[in-house]
This record gives sequence, C-alpha cells and structure tokens, in this order.
Amino acid sequence: MRDLRLDRRTFLAASAAAAVAPAVKAQPSILTRAIPKSNQAIPLVGLGSWITFNVGNDPTGRAASTAVMRAFFAAGGRLIDSSPMYGSSQEVIGEGIRKAGNAQRLFAATKVWISGGSNGPTQIEESRRLWTIPKFDLLQVHNLLSWEEHLPTLFAMKAAGKLRYVGVTTSHGRRHDDLERIMRTQPIDFIQVTYNVASRDVEARVLPLAAERRIAVIINRPFEGGDLIAETKGKPLPAWAGEIGCKSWAQIMLKFIISHPAVTCPIPATTRVDHVQENLAAASGILPDKAMRARILAAVGTA
Repeated sequence: MRDLRLDRRTFLAASAAAAVAPAVKAQPSILTRAIPKSNQAIPLVGLGSWITFNVGNDPTGRAASTAVMRAFFAAGGRLIDSSPMYGSSQEVIGEGIRKAGNAQRLFAATKVWISGGSNGPTQIEESRRLWTIPKFDLLQVHNLLSWEEHLPTLFAMKAAGKLRYVGVTTSHGRRHDDLERIMRTQPIDFIQVTYNVASRDVEARVLPLAAERRIAVIINRPFEGGDLIAETKGKPLPAWAGEIGCKSWAQIMLKFIISHPAVTCPIPATTRVDHVQENLAAASGILPDKAMRARILAAVGTA
C-alpha cells in the first residue's frame, strides 16, 4: 500500500488553518474543535445513525437507540447525523430527542437526498417533522445527488435564518474531484467524507483544501463499516496506548482521526451504550502527534 501518511506540507497547512480553532476543553472530559466559519465549538466525536437506528417499529430497538442517545448527551456529545436514506433512523432520532433528556445539547445534522431541486423542500420539511425540532443546525446534500439544484435552496434557508450551516457529503472515497470543485466554488460550511486508518486518500488534497477554505469536516465510516474493529478483535493493545489515554483499538483509531487538525468530528454509529461511552472517551486527554500517528498506522498494519 502506498504511504499516505501526512507529509510536512499537508500537516502544516492543516495545522495553520486549525490554529485559529484548536481543540479546547468543553467540559472536564471532552475536547472540542471550532467550526471554522463561525467558531462554534463542537465535541470531537459525534454520533452516526446509518443502519444502527434503522429499527422500524421494534420497541426493543427503539429503546436501545434512545439509551444510546441519552448516554451520548450525558457524555458531552452534541452532533447527531442522519439522512432520509437511512430508513426509519430519523423517526427513531425524533423519539430519542423526546425521551433522552439533555436534548438541548443537540447539534442536528441531516441531509437532502432526492433527485430534482423542486423535491428538496418537501423532503427537508418531512425530516424536520420526524426529528421533532424547530430547525436543523446543518443540512447536507447527500452524496452530491442533484447538488447544483439543492445548494441554492439550502443557501436561501441559511440566509432566512432557517438553517445554520450548509454542506455536502461523499462516502467510500467517491467523487473527490467533484467534491473539490464544490469546495473551491461554493460557500459551503461543511463537508463529510470517509477517513480512517485504512482509507486515507483525503489526506492528500481534500483535508488540506478544507483547512485552506475554512470548511468543517465530518468523518463517516471511521471504522470502515466495522471491518477495522473486526480485524483488531483480540489483538493486544500496544504498550504505548496508555500514553494517549486509550483503552481499546476503537479509541486508538478515533484518536488517529481527530488528531488531524482539519477534522471537526467523526460520527461512529453504535447500538450499544458502552460503545458510545467508549467512543466519546476518545475525545479527551492527549491527542497523537505526527510520530504517534505513524505508530498507530504501523500497529494496525495500514502504514
């Protein structure tokens, strides 16, 4: 595998842009990073809902999702991400918001995912109804579908005070050329991309460009859809894990992601309270420096 570790130019470019918005303490235990366009602080680990919250009307699944959200808020989490693509996830999130408590902490992020710009407003309103909130903090064009038509709608909502931030998303390393073109030509506030210890293509151009353009970055698939967790199951932790406050491979892999200064927030998804607590705990203590990031890659076998 070709070496995609941060070179000096890439790391320094991102670090310089992040210098005005460094990781700082939000509560006694959780670190935040500022959204570049507003300086609003966001905890360094969020919560995704793909697959895990798509439980339909199953009462056990819904109760588990609410418990995860309650634990997420209690641990200091804020940003929850979803999409109309994710089945019943938005409705399940809405139920969790009503039941979990501490929902005033919520940073609500969802997506518009429909062909044709004229269909966007109806889908967005349905999403808002399912979430049971007055408005979204962030709306993103999911996987760039009809982005040319949807972005004007989202920008108009932002100008009217009906939305705080506008973004676009990709996943699985797709359409990075189109993404970069949008980043250079459109006044977006956020992007969402895939980035983890095994999938690091965004280090070369996308993350440095986000730093240069002052665009916040949400990270999807931080564990490569669970594959990275499976590959490290039963593997002893390195002796140095404690140096960065890690008690699991999941925390090591999350710390690798959030230690990149251009990254705002990864969004691991889970059905378990202990896992969401473990994930949020990664957003605390010491973050890996460049040398430690290289050790992490070597330890997981993706250097």
